[in-house]
Parts: sequence; structure tokens; C-alpha cells
Amino acid sequence: MSGRLDQRLAALREAADLAAGRLDDRDVERARAVVARAGARLGLGLESTVVALAGPTGVGKSQLFNVLTGTELAAVGRRRPTTAAGQAAIWGEGGDALLDWLEIGRRHRVRDDGLRGLVLLDLPDFDSIEASHRLEAERVVGLADLVLWVVEPQKYADASLHDRYLRPLATHAETMAVVLNQADLLVEGDVEAWRKDMERLLEGDGLPKLPLVVVSARNGEGIPELRGLLAQRVAARDAPLAKLAADLEQAAEPLAASCEGSARGVRSEDARRLEDALEEAAGVPTVVRAVGDAHRRRGALATGWPLVRWIRRFRPDPLRRLRLQDSPERRTPTSSPPPTDVQRAQVASAARRLADGAADGLAQPWQRLVREAAVAADDRVAERLDRAVASADLRVSRPRWWRVAGWIQGALALALAAGAVWLAALALLGWLRIEDVVPLPEVAAIPIPTWLLLGGAVAGLLLSFLARLVNGAGANRRARRAARSLREQVDAVAQELVIVPVDRELDVRERLCSALAAARKG
Repeated sequence: MSGRLDQRLAALREAADLAAGRLDDRDVERARAVVARAGARLGLGLESTVVALAGPTGVGKSQLFNVLTGTELAAVGRRRPTTAAGQAAIWGEGGDALLDWLEIGRRHRVRDDGLRGLVLLDLPDFDSIEASHRLEAERVVGLADLVLWVVEPQKYADASLHDRYLRPLATHAETMAVVLNQADLLVEGDVEAWRKDMERLLEGDGLPKLPLVVVSARNGEGIPELRGLLAQRVAARDAPLAKLAADLEQAAEPLAASCEGSARGVRSEDARRLEDALEEAAGVPTVVRAVGDAHRRRGALATGWPLVRWIRRFRPDPLRRLRLQDSPERRTPTSSPPPTDVQRAQVASAARRLADGAADGLAQPWQRLVREAAVAADDRVAERLDRAVASADLRVSRPRWWRVAGWIQGALALALAAGAVWLAALALLGWLRIEDVVPLPEVAAIPIPTWLLLGGAVAGLLLSFLARLVNGAGANRRARRAARSLREQVDAVAQELVIVPVDRELDVRERLCSALAAARKG
């Protein structure tokens, strides 16, 4: 059973580590304290069982302590409080290390009379007028393996006992018992009524099966029954494990309250909405247009009619204007305008909507934690989107046919220039009236220089027109490829800054709840 408890404690430790910074700090620290306390208690062994006599002032705890030990170790008197500090009686040889851990200095060894392994503690009153006495009683009650709540006919229904101790410790039913002392002050019929009324109160406290022993420390009535209960629990050596298991359950309960409901996870439509908002904020449409315009401009410079294409050089390259490189470059910032306030708001709204959808149905604080994870990197969005655009492969390489078309355009331009020079020379000779000196070859009754001039111009313009059509189709194709690459980069930003943190937070919750389920599974 100890091995099983070790596994449950390890699960609670894992749950506390996962809950740190997420769930209530007091609940987390309480869980860690239980794990630490359980480790210390298990390390001291299970050979001894610590039983504490606890109760309010004047119920006869010290007298009962003396009766059980067969000694006069505890002072008994009318002056209150009688017990100022806890003391211990030890049956058997062990127990010293355990009492050192409990910080109980006064200790005595008594004759072994069938209770070997019992360490009995007499505690100060939990309602003492001395604050230090109350704190000491509460401290040891939290550490003892078994607590005997001692009451008497006048104080058995006291609200401080039921409201502050019994009801909050309803999960510790296996680690407690109630001793109704001073039965000698009542007649026989009243004793039974007293017992039944206490049973009624215990049922209201959530402890309907709590062991109840009626005794009189003064005349010994019920003491054998009480000793039998102690002997049974000491011999079983299960009280320490039951106490630690109850502490574990009590510590895990408030943490487990956050595990109600189940997560829906990130919905595809919410992820797409976020990616669309990021693409708009990154200026993807602007970059895509720039890719197409840059291809057309560069194609016109490479394949256009030489007589007019130089005009395009006065227009800036759309990609250069955005400081975008032909090849991906992560370290070079672009000149794209940063996201506007409206675009930032749209991204934040899409991130929150994604988080709300993913955490829909979960108990708090997970809905808040998931939303915080989704918007935690808001201040990094602009810089990360700029890097994403710079990292995209825009596919703006020069097609090989541009060079061939450029050579042909050059040849046609030379032909046009040759024809123009030739015709100009002929015009000059005609003006000098010596045109007959130079022969004028013809083809199909048209002079060759005319063929060169008109042919070079018409063919150049036709080639330029065809190249423009091909370049337009190429620009559209490259724009689509660039859009895919840009969307991949922007989608990676959505994953990195929003979706992965949301999934990570949901995974933490899943692991936390699994650990708590393992911790609570007895």
C-alpha cells in the first residue's frame, strides 16, 4: 500500500508543479506541503502510530491520557489550561525520531501492555485562551496519524469543534474517532441519548460512520473498548497511510475543481480567421502585387522594344522599394509599413476568438489562461511578421528566354537602325542629286533599307507585345507562388505566437488533470 501511496504522491507533486502560476497559490503550496510532509512521515517508517488526544478545555484529556498510560504523567486539576505543551507516551522501543519530527520534547516510555507501537500525545486545548496553545494543538493535529476528539456532556455540540475541525476534516473519517468522556456524570438513559445526539451531529458534519466510544476516565467505564480500538489500529499499521491518503485527497480536491469540462481544441475556422488577419497585417496582398509588378517590369526591361523600354528604368522596382530580396533573407528588415492599429486589433480579436473557442466548456481559470497565452506575444507580432515576409521565397528569378528575347530585340534594333541610317544616307545623296551613284538593292520591289527599318520596328513591337503577354502570365504565376510562400510563413507565425501557446496551455491542463486523477485514485 505504501508503494501505491508513493505513486499518488508523485502524481500530486507533478500536478502542483504544473499548477504553479496557474491555479491558486495557496492550493498549490498546500499540495506541496502535503507531499513534503508525507515524504517525511513515510521516511520515519510505519512501525509506530501517532495518536493525539485533542479537544476543548475541561473535557479530561489529561486524565484520559493517564488512564491509558497507567501513570500520572499528565497534570490534572481545575486550573485552566492544565496542559501547556504536548507530551508523549511511547509503547515499545521506537518513536524517538518520530517525536523529533513532531517537535514533542516531553516523552515517556510506558510498559508494553498490548499497545506496542503506539505513540500517544496529550495536546493543549484547541480553544485555550493562550494563542500559542491553540496553534500547537492545530499543528500536531495536522501531523498525527490518528486523532481522538475528546468531548464531554457540556461541550460535545460546541460550534468550534464541529465548524473548525470535524466538518472541514470530513475526508479524514478513517483517521479520527470521537471519545465521549465523563459518562459518569450522566444517568444510564442520558448516556444513550447523548450518544445518539452526537451521531446526529456527526452525520451533519459528513462523518456518519466515525467511530464513537463512550468512556469515563474517572471510573474506567468504556476504557477497554477504547484500548481495543487503539490496539486494532496500531496492529494494522494502516493509520499513517490512511492519514496521508486523506491529506492527499484534501489537497488535490481544490486543484481538481479546475478540471471540470472538456476542451474543444483549436477549430480550423478560427485558425483560418487568425491567419487571414495576420496576412492582412503583414501586407501579403501588397507584396504579392509587388512580385507581379516586379516581374512585369523586369520582363519589359529584358524583352521590351529597346527604343521605349528605357523609360521603365525611371520607375522604381516594386520589390526593391519594399527592400525585399530575390532570395529569402531572415535578417534583413523590409520597408513594408507596420500593421495599423486596426490591423493589430483585428489580429488580437482573432487570437482571442481562437482561444475562446479552444477553451470553450472549460472551468476557470483555464479559459483566462488560454486567452492570455493566445495574446501573450502581441508585442512581437509586427517584428515577427516582417521577418516572415523577408523569409518568404518570392521566386523572382529571371527566366532563360528573357536573354534570348533580349538578343533578338537587340538584333531587330540594329536592323532598324541600319535601315534608318541607310535611308538617311540615300536621302542625303538624293539631296546632292547623286543618288544614282550608289546602287539600291530591292526585295519584292521594296528597297532593303525599307525592309530593315519597317521590319525591325514591326518585328520588335510584335515581339515586345508577345513578350508582354508571356510576362503577364509569368507574373501571375509567380504572384501565386509568392502568395503560397508568404502564407506558409505567416501561418508559421500564427502557429508560433498563438496556436502553439494555446495548445501548450491545453496540454498542461490535460497533464495536470491526469496527474490529479492519478493522485486521487485510491
